[in-house]
Amino acid sequence: MAPLSKAGAALTALREDLSGEVFTPQDPGYDGARTVFNAMIDRKPAVIAQCESAADVVTAVRFARDLDLKVAVRGGGHSVAGMSLNDGGLVVDLRRMHEVTVHPAARAAHVEGGATMSHLDRACQPYDLATTGGRASTTGVGGFVLGGGTGWLDRKFGLAVDNLLGVDLVTADGELLHVTAEDHPELFWGLHGGGGNFGIATSLTLRLHELPAMSIAFVLYLPERGPEVVRAFRDLVEAGPPEASGAALYVTGPPEDFVPPHLVGLLLAGALLTYAGPEEEMRELARPLLAIPHESEIVTAIPYADLQCMIDDPPGLRNYWSAEYLTGLPDAFVDAFCARAASMPVPTGTQHLVFPQGGAIASGPADYPVPYRDAPWAVHPFGIWEDEADDERCRQWVKDVRADARPWSTGAVYLNFTGDEGGDRVVSGLGSANMRRLGELKRQYDPDNIFRFNHNIRPV
Repeated sequence: MAPLSKAGAALTALREDLSGEVFTPQDPGYDGARTVFNAMIDRKPAVIAQCESAADVVTAVRFARDLDLKVAVRGGGHSVAGMSLNDGGLVVDLRRMHEVTVHPAARAAHVEGGATMSHLDRACQPYDLATTGGRASTTGVGGFVLGGGTGWLDRKFGLAVDNLLGVDLVTADGELLHVTAEDHPELFWGLHGGGGNFGIATSLTLRLHELPAMSIAFVLYLPERGPEVVRAFRDLVEAGPPEASGAALYVTGPPEDFVPPHLVGLLLAGALLTYAGPEEEMRELARPLLAIPHESEIVTAIPYADLQCMIDDPPGLRNYWSAEYLTGLPDAFVDAFCARAASMPVPTGTQHLVFPQGGAIASGPADYPVPYRDAPWAVHPFGIWEDEADDERCRQWVKDVRADARPWSTGAVYLNFTGDEGGDRVVSGLGSANMRRLGELKRQYDPDNIFRFNHNIRPV
């Protein structure tokens, strides 16, 4: 850290030069500015720079370099590991930069680095266009895409990163680069899964696809029906078209109108069939799910942007997630998955999900550092709860789900679904064959590892 006199002068200059606001621990609004989605994260940065432009980001990065401050980057603030914050460093907060510009004729969208999925999806909806987004509207687009990007549309349109056309990136030395397949192609490759290791994405350009219709079947069952439901969901998706996706899951019965009152707060099995097409086609596909005796159902056409909001979990709760990517979904795995539901923390917001891959995911570009592409299925224990006293049992349950899945695990993992699980898991998320190439990129663009609050790639 620089001497206090230099730090004070630099902070004064930052406040004057930044279009957005600057917060330090003494400022009103500081605590609100440092609050993130996961209530388990309580970190106190020295400075929060709420940027309004790429020029602001350049200014903030140069300020951090001058004072030898650690840098964390906040887009959506949805990182389960709290990587959007640090202690005693600088947070570059992009939330004020959330404009989305849709170019219908070019089938592309220009998305600022602080935009969430809701910003993107709502902007595209009037044109009947979409691209693969996360499974919640509050997820930040930048971190989601650069980390790979899996969602309800990936079997049809590919991973989000497969639709990445360009990135405006502020590097560790405060330089603004426009990165595409033609300009800085090696860096462009590294951004396809390497996350925020190489700089701060002030904007992204994404390929869009026609999506004139979206429909869903969401069906809830008594938990003893779970094995039958998971097998039915598996069979219909594996035999179905790439438009079909969704998840088989266990949840706590939510206090919603479609849930019978006597089942609210109790463990339920479920199936969410998402379909990138009209309701009548989806209904035909969903017949095996609807034939199983069930407690409630929602079978309807729905705008994609509204579907994205369906399973939003509110901020202020405690979160711990993970995932394992699977070689398949044999009956033995289904039995283990359903048996583990019996110990799922209930009643909480926790979800126990298994979801399909395949389709355009598997047929997408094989060169990118996303080694989970070839896995046909994934299991995703999604721990969400309110009471701090439940921390240990909820985290242990997530670990138990992973342990159950290991006999069928490919060894690869989608890092956006994980917290800090150690360096070996970072390798699993990027691919051991890619690590030296990524490390060389890191050495070129961030040799001092300024951007280390991420699933970190060390310079080599």
